[in-house]
Parts: sequence; structure tokens; C-alpha cells
Amino acid sequence: MRDESSIIAGRNSVLSALRSETEVEKVFIQEGLNDGPIQTIIKEAKKQNIIFQMVKKERLDQICGERKHQGVAAYTASFAYAEVSDILENAAKKNEAPFIIILDEIEDPHNLGAIIRTANICGAHGVIIPKHRAAGLTSSAFKAASGALSYTPVAKVTNIKNTIEDLKKEGLWFVCADMGGESMYDLNLTGPIGLVMGNEGSGVSPLIRKSCDMVAAIPMKGDIDSLNVSVATGVLSYEILRQRMNAGNR
Repeated sequence: MRDESSIIAGRNSVLSALRSETEVEKVFIQEGLNDGPIQTIIKEAKKQNIIFQMVKKERLDQICGERKHQGVAAYTASFAYAEVSDILENAAKKNEAPFIIILDEIEDPHNLGAIIRTANICGAHGVIIPKHRAAGLTSSAFKAASGALSYTPVAKVTNIKNTIEDLKKEGLWFVCADMGGESMYDLNLTGPIGLVMGNEGSGVSPLIRKSCDMVAAIPMKGDIDSLNVSVATGVLSYEILRQRMNAGNR
């Protein structure tokens, strides 16, 4: 059963949540409603790639219990985000050079969860995601992470490029994934490092790519020329882990 604290009921409450920092997972709208406020809520949900579902009034009554829903309700995520400073502190506590995975508009929550799981297994100290146009810590992402969110902090930032520039001042080097880059085996991926992975369809955006110090390609030998982003993140993360262990800076 869903925790009542993760349910929002009422038109104004749902719209405010969509326009705020609240992580909205799914919106429910009563069938047959199509007025101005409802259209505004649908527009906001679409803009943020949030699922919305038309349901019968009885279903909304069941979701909201005794609360007045005015034909609209929403599920929100109940998982707390960290700060970028928490990720750096995580590395410092372990006396390790920071290893951070930065995601440039990953849209699929299952991919996000799988990457968080990989981040933990490969020794990354945290994951950074953008606030807009990307998947957040929904229950789907939480399930795919298989418990890794309890150990791997995830920070949400307004501007990925600015965050990269700030982290460079902390001594990090950045490598992004792109088929047109150098083989990952020919790059020095040791020391304080950030791995930048791009959108499932378009990859790392040109602006973010320009901010990176290196561009890494995964060698491939087959009839297709691409990997799922969560798989690609795993391949590159393990190469970083291998090099860090060999260099003694794990």
C-alpha cells in the first residue's frame, strides 16, 4: 500500500507540485474532465515527461481516501536527494579519489535505477542528474536500483554544465561516452573523475561534451553499433574501476 504522505489530492495541490521541486511520479485524472485547469495539469505533466492516467472517479476515491481530490491526484516520490557536496564527502570519508557518474537527460527510470546500482557496485561515490527533462527517483527507479539508493547518494542539479565546471575546481577530470571518441582502453581514467552518460536517443549533448576533458568510445565488434545506456555505463564504469585498482587509487 502506498504511504499517504506520497499522495497529493486536489487540483491546486497537484499543479503546485508539478511546478515545484516535488518529484511527481504519476498523475491521475478523472475520466470526462477536460476543463482549463485539467488541461493545464496535463500540459505540465507532458512537459516533464510524467505519466498521467485517466481513471474512474471510484479509483480516485480509492487512492485519496477521505481527502477531496477535485478529479485529480498524484503519486510523489518519497526518496530524498543528496547534495553534490554529500557525494564529495562520501569520497573523502573513504579516503578515495572522487568517482562521480553524471547523467545528461536519461529519461527511462529503469535505466536510471540500473545505473545507480552499477555506480554502487563499481565504487562510484554518487550520481548526479538534472532537475528537468530527465527521470527522477520514482519507485520504478528505486526498484531497478535494487537497494543501491541506500548507499549511493543521488544529487539533482539545475545545470549539468555548471556543475561540471564547479567540480573541475575540486580537481575532477571528466570523460563522456561517444562512439566518435578514443577507445576507453587508450585513455587514462584514474584519479578524480566524472563519467558523463547521455540521453538514450541523442547521447551526450554537444554543450556538455565540450565541457568534458576526454571522449571515450567502447570498442565493438558485431552487427549493431550501440548499447543500452545502462549497459554502456556499466562497461565504462568497470574500466574506470579496473584502472583505479591497478593504479592503487580505488
